[in-house]
Amino acid sequence: MAETVIKIDDLSKEYRLGVIGHGTLYRDLQSWWARIRGKEDPNSEVFDHERKHGDRFMALRNISFEVKAGERLGIIGRNGAGKSTLLKILSRVTTPSSGNVRIKGRVASLLEVGTGFHPELTGRENIYLNGAILGMNRAEVAAKFDEIVDFAGVADFVDTPVKRYSSGMYVRLAFAVAAHLEPDILIVDEVLAVGDAEFQRKCLGKMEDVSKNQGRTVLFVSHSMSSVKKLCDRAILLDGGEVEASGDVSDIVEIYLSGGKARAESGAGPIYFAPREDLAMQILSVALVDETGQPRDKFVVGESPVLQIEYEVRQPIDGMAIQFQLMRNGDAVLTQADNESPASDDIRPPGKYRVRVQMPDFLNAGKFVFSAIQTNRLRKTATNHSVRLDQKEAMLHFEIREAEEQRRIISHALEAGPVVSDQSWQTKLLLRSKNTPDSSGSAIL
Repeated sequence: MAETVIKIDDLSKEYRLGVIGHGTLYRDLQSWWARIRGKEDPNSEVFDHERKHGDRFMALRNISFEVKAGERLGIIGRNGAGKSTLLKILSRVTTPSSGNVRIKGRVASLLEVGTGFHPELTGRENIYLNGAILGMNRAEVAAKFDEIVDFAGVADFVDTPVKRYSSGMYVRLAFAVAAHLEPDILIVDEVLAVGDAEFQRKCLGKMEDVSKNQGRTVLFVSHSMSSVKKLCDRAILLDGGEVEASGDVSDIVEIYLSGGKARAESGAGPIYFAPREDLAMQILSVALVDETGQPRDKFVVGESPVLQIEYEVRQPIDGMAIQFQLMRNGDAVLTQADNESPASDDIRPPGKYRVRVQMPDFLNAGKFVFSAIQTNRLRKTATNHSVRLDQKEAMLHFEIREAEEQRRIISHALEAGPVVSDQSWQTKLLLRSKNTPDSSGSAIL
């Protein structure tokens, strides 16, 4: 039985938000001691214009799970679910508020662009620096050096300070260092999205090789469900800082793309969202309806589902647009933006709006999900102030089925794609075989 290399028991992480100091250690201690004794803050009147209450935010709540040696574990969830916080704790970047974390072996992490590299040092110097951090001597790093540089494709720039690298070069070198310096546990966050498609394929192949052939453990966070399914054999789904589901990667991805267990069982009908005052634009509800306006979550090939979004604009916003992405089996099928949006120099005035988007009628049988319903997240108001706009993920799922009279015979060697089209097939006999009987039953000689 494989050895346990990561064991997490009842892990929680709490942050205090909005706590601003008073400028000197003396006044900070005064305020802290007053709070401890339940007294009024002596600095409240002087610094009231910049004082904030210490709201508490639970990024992780009572998480427990184990990871075996050689496992490839995918960690998935919506933005704000706690994925990055968990990886930072496992990478020893931050500490938990409570609970226990036991890790056996060397850990190499690729959490975000810039992590682990000193910008003033060259690529060569950073490779040796990271090797030293992992406990490797210079000879051990030198044995891997050419392989790292070749994988990253930065041979011409290896003696250039990394602060002059593009984000793509930075990530390529960072991943090559993390993957080739033989860590026992490799932790990779969403940063691979910076690289091009070819490099992403190389990274997935390398992580699979590190795990399968070298017996090392991989923890992988990504919003690309196809990448998670290709690489990982097991996954956990985080929601609101808690583990919502854990198990086989295909099952967990299905739950995630269905919007979670509760959403998967909710059936058809509009979904309404609680009001948030911090957003200049908020999505109020989303629904999937048929052409008559009736909510449905099951359709037949040839029908056109209609996505309906209601949202509220609370401040005049410059160049706002609604967009969505439709997924099937973890792969993007269709990405669409609101073509009725104002031009980039126009202002969308405050008010409540409804958007109706009719899906194309060429979607094939299968299960689909709107993986993202969002706006350009950070926009300007009419007074040129930056404001935050809303975003929803994996909120609506639906199924398209073939009617009995539509069923086709498809070779089992071919997988049905996400779209189907009406095609005209014409078959014409060009030359009859000599041994083929004619209409009278006599063979043609």
